[in-house]
Amino acid sequence: MAYKELDTKSVVEYLKTRPALAEVLPVNDEYEASEIGDGNLNMVFIIQSKTVPERTVIVKQALPYLRVVGESWPLTRDRIIYETEALKIYNEIAPEFSPIVYDNDYDMSVAVMENLNQHEIMRKPLVSRERFPKFAEHISSFLANVLFKTSDLYLSSKDKKALQEKFMNPELRKLQEDFVYTNPFMEAEENNWNPLIDDLAKDVRSDGKLKQEINKLKIDYVLKAQALLHADLHTGSIMLNKEETKVIDPEFAFVGPMAYDIAAVIQNLILNYASHFAHTKDTAQRESYQDYLLETIQDIWNGFAFKFDQLWQAENQGDLSPNSYWDFEGGEEAFAEFRKDYLQNVLQDVAGIGGTKMLRRMFGIVTVWDISSIEDEHERAKVERFIVNLGRRWIMERKSISSIEQLIAMTKEEAAKLEF
Repeated sequence: MAYKELDTKSVVEYLKTRPALAEVLPVNDEYEASEIGDGNLNMVFIIQSKTVPERTVIVKQALPYLRVVGESWPLTRDRIIYETEALKIYNEIAPEFSPIVYDNDYDMSVAVMENLNQHEIMRKPLVSRERFPKFAEHISSFLANVLFKTSDLYLSSKDKKALQEKFMNPELRKLQEDFVYTNPFMEAEENNWNPLIDDLAKDVRSDGKLKQEINKLKIDYVLKAQALLHADLHTGSIMLNKEETKVIDPEFAFVGPMAYDIAAVIQNLILNYASHFAHTKDTAQRESYQDYLLETIQDIWNGFAFKFDQLWQAENQGDLSPNSYWDFEGGEEAFAEFRKDYLQNVLQDVAGIGGTKMLRRMFGIVTVWDISSIEDEHERAKVERFIVNLGRRWIMERKSISSIEQLIAMTKEEAAKLEF
């Protein structure tokens, strides 16, 4: 059918015409819909049976413009294709960490998927100091499986290039090139920051050495086609409870530098860590929770690196580094050293990308609620200065990094300079 924007009435009638949903949403039942989309891009509806509450789905529809700005900023609806196709891959590779896709209609720019109504978006519970004891184990497993099994280490050259072609996603990639790597570091109309850190904004925009390094990282973002990325894996794209973790919203998905997704998760935890200097007044409570966040970061990286290496050894079937290449006396040791160096390079990329994303959240178009919810602008400015100083260090010192513990130590060093 021809594209039209759905609303809470028309979406129910539309779903009843979809054969793929006959078992999930029987047509003889009555349903109610509510619109819950609070993101930057799409309409999102919850559909629920009036008589059998467990009959429920999420319906996502891409709009032909950037919702956070409005119709004055046109945007391709093809992003729903990339999101849905990425979720289908997650359903195969890491099914326990992604919502089930029930149906898709690309003419209508619609995807219908599992309603994760037993889970919550991760961001706000972190501000409330909730702890999720299985999160590091879950997200490191998700990252290891998806990044390894969509890389040249696992796929044939032919299959990997087909994956790249399928996930070109040029418009949203360009959006991130601009909003993450370029516009926050120059004069741009959409940039927004706390006026109490005007001096830092000017300093960052005129720091030639820093901008050279950020531009190198941008080149990697554009050219380093290692694995299928979610490409927007912040704590607003993760839903969880104490037992389960689910990754949602991969509409930015493309094949790029695998460190990008790891960095997104880690730097969002750093932003939350920073926010507690203002949000949590009790020193003991604050330090305890911040220690938990740093331990989570450590467990995420170390868990990812271990699992990725185990997968590589067990399933090294791609064309990039075949086992036959290492079939010589001393080859096993050489292969182990190669894998270690490979992962160290990924970690250094994590530091650089993480630092860049910290800075872009301070000076770009969209901040994060962890920080924006700090009501006192003077306290917020202190937190923001910490983030900017730390982000710069992660970028500039990344080539010296050989362990996640070094990044954590750097974080503690900058935190010790804060006075609250």
